[in-house]
Amino acid sequence: MFDPSKLQMLENRLVKVFKHLRKTARRQNITCYRVYDDDIPEFPFSIELYEDHVYVAEYKRQHGMEEEAHEEWLDLCLEVIAKVLEVPVDKIYVKQRQRKANRQEQYEKLSFESHEMIVQEAGLKFKVNLSDYLDTGLFLDHRITRGMVRDVVAGKNVLNLFCYTGSFSVYAAAGGATQVTSVDLSKTYLAWAEENMRINGFDVNKHKFVHADVLQYLDTLPVESFDLVVLDPPTFSNSKRMKEILDIQRDHVTILNKVLAATKPGGVIYFSNNYRRFVLDADHILASDIKDITAQTIPFDFQQKLIRKCYKITR
Repeated sequence: MFDPSKLQMLENRLVKVFKHLRKTARRQNITCYRVYDDDIPEFPFSIELYEDHVYVAEYKRQHGMEEEAHEEWLDLCLEVIAKVLEVPVDKIYVKQRQRKANRQEQYEKLSFESHEMIVQEAGLKFKVNLSDYLDTGLFLDHRITRGMVRDVVAGKNVLNLFCYTGSFSVYAAAGGATQVTSVDLSKTYLAWAEENMRINGFDVNKHKFVHADVLQYLDTLPVESFDLVVLDPPTFSNSKRMKEILDIQRDHVTILNKVLAATKPGGVIYFSNNYRRFVLDADHILASDIKDITAQTIPFDFQQKLIRKCYKITR
């Protein structure tokens, strides 16, 4: 059974972290950030602020509560979250998710109600959906990595593989990339990527949006054609629409070497993945330089909590 007195633990924790995070966010002019991530075992949530709305993901676990008791517990938790974050309860959106260390479940629609809104990040606009999918459409943990890409792409040809909703593509266009090619297996997310480009005022006809299985698409790439590639694949995927099963630990060398072949000499790949036990097989990757940039790409709101890896790989 749940002990209501434990709610004070949640409140105390939230008060402490939110005070600190809000200051940093204001100083950096950031309006979308993570506030809490499974900090206390009894409250297995991820809590993210999207301007004046809150997105709460409850990690599924054996909690031993009847459904009614669980609903009551959740309502009490939401009241605490609303109070500390100074947001009305009706602006909080809740999702339940399996505890997984990857993004393979991103292609799953959860509901048919819809709460979409436009949020800002680094002077750019992004559509997020707080109600319908397991992810909102904007991975907050790659905020710094996106900025790194924007800083170096002026006049360059950019490829964004497994592009999801195209946030890296938007940053690349904002950085003055000549052309951005965004590739994804999901037509829904590809259309979303196009919409994100459009709401930022970019001419979508200047850029390419390719609906394809990335693993097959790699074999069609012309050699030495891209200056910069973003590669952020799921850890594992066995989508019915894919010809092959993707296992990033097993397949990363093959994938990276195909991408390197399509990259110009001196060109760069930003490669990240969310597999907790991922080990890069650097000896078999045909690159001139590989840097682990995980530490410098972790934003202030993900310190000590982030499980993803990030590499800068130069052809």
